[in-house]
Amino acid sequence: MMPRYDGGHSVIPHGTTHRTLSCLRDTLMQLTEELRLPADLRARLLHSVSAVAAAELDAGRQVSLQVAAEPAADGGPPQLVFHLHTPFAPRAPALAGLPLPAERLGGELTIWRVPSQPAAAASGGLCAQSAIPVQAEGSARPASVVEQLEQELRAARERADRLAAEHERLSRELSETNSGVLALYVQLEERDEQLRSAHGRVLRELEDALRPPPVQVAGLEMAVHYAPADPHAPTGGDLYDWFELPDGTIHITVVDALGHGVTSTRGALDVTHAVRTLALEGHPLGSIVARTDEILLPLDQELMSTVLLARIDPADGRVAVANGSHPPPLIVRTDGGTALIEARGRGIGYPLAGSEDVLHERLLPGDLLVLYTDGLTESRRDPIEGEARLKACAAELRHHPIEEIPGALAARLHTRILHADDTVALAVRRTDSGPAPRRGHPDQADRRTHPDQGESP
Repeated sequence: MMPRYDGGHSVIPHGTTHRTLSCLRDTLMQLTEELRLPADLRARLLHSVSAVAAAELDAGRQVSLQVAAEPAADGGPPQLVFHLHTPFAPRAPALAGLPLPAERLGGELTIWRVPSQPAAAASGGLCAQSAIPVQAEGSARPASVVEQLEQELRAARERADRLAAEHERLSRELSETNSGVLALYVQLEERDEQLRSAHGRVLRELEDALRPPPVQVAGLEMAVHYAPADPHAPTGGDLYDWFELPDGTIHITVVDALGHGVTSTRGALDVTHAVRTLALEGHPLGSIVARTDEILLPLDQELMSTVLLARIDPADGRVAVANGSHPPPLIVRTDGGTALIEARGRGIGYPLAGSEDVLHERLLPGDLLVLYTDGLTESRRDPIEGEARLKACAAELRHHPIEEIPGALAARLHTRILHADDTVALAVRRTDSGPAPRRGHPDQADRRTHPDQGESP
């Protein structure tokens, strides 16, 4: 017999050895009945103990069953601990998937912990005078194993019904939660889209403020098209500038700064402002690219930008072009003939930046000049093919209204885009009416001039 411990708790004096599964089950059924365990808990414990012991008993090896009471940590009713000892098992039994979870102590001992029932604890305790707990007076025991099994079956069915109802309730709550989360997600997506659109509109307005409208001058028609690589991020490094110089000629700058976003826009803006300042100060066209590099590189070592400069005299159509690594401008004659003005040079931030030469052409009435960034011709990753398509499309569009030509060129060249990039396209056409030619303004058409030879038109 085991002694009674202080505090009213005692160890159940039960310890039996079993050689058959039926004997073990009968003993365990009687114990759990006397301990007043609920039917569903009783059934799960019986099934779990039987599952662990079955292999040993079928092999002819004995097992032992012990039941003890442990004080509860919170001072409540004692906790019942069922010990199954399998000392001769060649390997530890598997515990996964048992109806009632178990613990393993060492390789031979498996235990289950269940709460004791108030009726059993209050009836005088777990008596130390008997091998099993004393049955409370007046309590009823099932008349047969069949009746006990029916009782356990009813308890299992009731528990299954409770679980099904709980599952249905949780499923309904989860569905409502999912619907709410989905609605919130849709609302957040709509809000994000509104914010992106508003952000894009603000940036487009800022970009438009940086892009001057066409210069209104007799003898020339001018138009421009700009499209960002991403409509939601309209800032980029493609920028242009055009203005009239004091001598009446029109200066055009096209810039493509490396990168995308606000940083590249800032770099492109620095280049256009520096070029405008140098042009208005009267610097020769062929020196401006190199001088811009000298001014900006000490301020921004990361700046890299291509730049194209053109000067057009509205009086006689003379054109001068300087270049720094930029795609060459295109002349389209009234008869459909085309030619690229391929001045050589290196851009801002490149080694030995500057235009190597300045090329001269003349626009006759009706002739078209197209200036652009590489986003127009390299959308299919083949710049040579892009230039050929540009020539063909520009020749077809040469007689269209000037305001339609830049956008139409972009639409035709971007029917298939393999590489999205910011795009600028400018079109300048000489008209029949223009200012009278200035005196002492020699005809320099088709003459190539080095920067130090005084190339200003």
